[in-house]
Amino acid sequence: MTDLPPRALSPVTFIGAGPGAAAHLTLGALAALQAADVVIHDRLVGPEILALIPTTAQKIDMGKEGFGAHTPQAEINAALILHARAGLRVARLKAGDCGIFGRLDEEIEALEAHGLAFTILPGLTASTVAAAEIGQSLTRRGRNAQVRIVTGHDMAGFAEQDWHGLAAVGQVAAIYMGKKSARFVQGRLMMHGADPATPVTLVENVSRPDQRVIAATLATLPEAASRATGPAVILYGLAPREALSFSLQEALP
Repeated sequence: MTDLPPRALSPVTFIGAGPGAAAHLTLGALAALQAADVVIHDRLVGPEILALIPTTAQKIDMGKEGFGAHTPQAEINAALILHARAGLRVARLKAGDCGIFGRLDEEIEALEAHGLAFTILPGLTASTVAAAEIGQSLTRRGRNAQVRIVTGHDMAGFAEQDWHGLAAVGQVAAIYMGKKSARFVQGRLMMHGADPATPVTLVENVSRPDQRVIAATLATLPEAASRATGPAVILYGLAPREALSFSLQEALP
């Protein structure tokens, strides 16, 4: 391993790949991918994006799967440091936006501890693309002046949400990694006064060829979540626009 002085090392580039489709990749992200010597990517990065990586670049899969097999974070940090200190141009490719539930801070802090520089190229996050896919806006004048992005994966932290505020009429939230906690979410919201008829849309495999839209209500959220087998984002407070048609859409009462 070549131990170069810090000023001769290229910064590690954190890249948000978007939820799956190559059309959602930014021009800056594409340029960084094509210039990389090493690409360390997550499991959820779409095949369309992976296909854009030059054959000359080394691809390293260091994915994580909710409630399943995963690469320890310490191992990912070590790989970033190893390749960056070898003088290689390292791209850290994360699904969606690298700054939303992507452990970006942990990896940056690992680089900083070794005097290594970094740059960040944000990507489209699943909630914005999912809303676009169902023809809706995450905010609307007269309806909601804010949108919440929350996670259903970490139950200890998720239990501390402002359920009362979220249960108010007109609120919109994007719930990531919420399939397994759907019944918990439903219970908390209804306990705090949310209308069971509140629209809820689950978008599975956002922007990919096998994308599926499941239109439901808060009352049928657990059933909708049980039908999804792939990664999904739950859009609380939004229903698919009626004028749109979906090749893979289901509707629950």
